[in-house]
Amino acid sequence: MESAEVFSGYITWVITIVVFLVLLAPQIFKILREYERAVVFRLGKFQSVKGPGLIVLIPFIDKVERVDLRVLTINVDRQEVITKDNVTVNVDAITFFRVVDAEAAVIQVERYIHATSMLAQTTLRSIIGQVELDELLANREKINKQIQQNIDTQTDPWGIKVVSVEVRDVVLPENMKRAMARQAETERDRRAKVINAEGEFQAAEKLVEAAKMIEKAPAALQLRFLQTMNEISEENATFAFLPLPMDFLEAFKKVAPSDNIQKKDE
Repeated sequence: MESAEVFSGYITWVITIVVFLVLLAPQIFKILREYERAVVFRLGKFQSVKGPGLIVLIPFIDKVERVDLRVLTINVDRQEVITKDNVTVNVDAITFFRVVDAEAAVIQVERYIHATSMLAQTTLRSIIGQVELDELLANREKINKQIQQNIDTQTDPWGIKVVSVEVRDVVLPENMKRAMARQAETERDRRAKVINAEGEFQAAEKLVEAAKMIEKAPAALQLRFLQTMNEISEENATFAFLPLPMDFLEAFKKVAPSDNIQKKDE
């Protein structure tokens, strides 16, 4: 009888110890992944940054804040911004950042992800408002770099490193799209006219050079004349070609009145 009571007492103690360990084990032992760090507070005061792997805590005294060290992504919502040349555009962006100092990210700022998101929105509006529309469309990489540097400078005390910022889309008003289309069409017409004029100028230069060469060698004109006749004869034309010498037209020139009077006097 006494042995049964002793055994029952042992069982009670074992069950109590097992339940106690089951309840205290999560408070004493924690396992952190490779990309996680634990900021430990002991009685409300910062103690240390632990991890990764198995860490041991004092139950009910130590409190931890887990911090993810991987690159995080923030989608900056579409913002309506007025550019430097007073054009209203809608822009959105993506911000990539990571925590490099877990202690500062927990102690220096409340909800560092939300704070970085709000800072990215305000910085995006500020930078876009300082550039003109043409610069925004042509120098996207330069603007991305400027936004990234501005955000990184302000988040550095929080232990956050901004990896990059990418302006994803720029939405223009419909009237601005039509104006830009007209501008592009006009620019293409201007280039076409300039190219045509340059071609005419170069052709005129070549004709002048050819005329000077023919002037030095009159026989070249006759050869060119025969070559032209040969080219016409090769085609199936329905018209007749009758060549006339240039000297033949001299007889049809009008004679000046002074020449007629001179001839009569003679």
